Amino acid sequence: MDKHTENGFARYGTYEPTRTGILLVDPYNDFLHPDGKSYPKSKEVIEGVHLLDNMRKVIRTARELGIRVFYVPHHRSEPNDFNNWKYPTSGQLSTKERQVFAKDSWGGTFHEDFLPLPNDVIIKEHWAQNGFANTDLDQQLKQHDVDRVILIGMLANTCIEATGRMAMELGYHVTLVKNATATYSWDHMHAAHELNGPSYAHALLDADELLAILQGKTIIKNA
Repeated sequence: MDKHTENGFARYGTYEPTRTGILLVDPYNDFLHPDGKSYPKSKEVIEGVHLLDNMRKVIRTARELGIRVFYVPHHRSEPNDFNNWKYPTSGQLSTKERQVFAKDSWGGTFHEDFLPLPNDVIIKEHWAQNGFANTDLDQQLKQHDVDRVILIGMLANTCIEATGRMAMELGYHVTLVKNATATYSWDHMHAAHELNGPSYAHALLDADELLAILQGKTIIKNA
């Protein structure tokens, strides 16, 4: 048997650009810029995994190959958010209190290294963690004939995981780029990637492994 078909790996060996989408989750200044409101909470992990460098590499390569980028943004905070809601979470209330990603603010603006281009798709904002819930993400992916999604951005154990898990449930092939995501602690990273990631992601890769696959230099070995 050819090594590229052993254990069914060939099924995941290539990513057809027109059928693949990058899901760029929450690339806000408040998360990614050193002056952002939430950056200090994730600083150690962001810098430890070289998050921004790896995100830049993935986005740059995707654009070069004609892979479409889908922005999956969190709701931009407003002072009256969650008033009279029955069951807001502590995280939602904290975000409101601190006005993280505040509407019409610098912190609620996409980081300058990840500004959308005309051919990108900006998904409606999600209120909690799942980029599919109450948004047009599934519809937009289907309209663009995308059935493979590659997840990068923030936070690894919340919005990335919830969005990736739902993508799997909806029948998409899911790739999680481990060092192109970050979160508040190394324990959270371990849970997101080593414990929970394999339960929904078809491929768990680092950025260089992904780029080698996208550029046709290797095949996925852990799909």
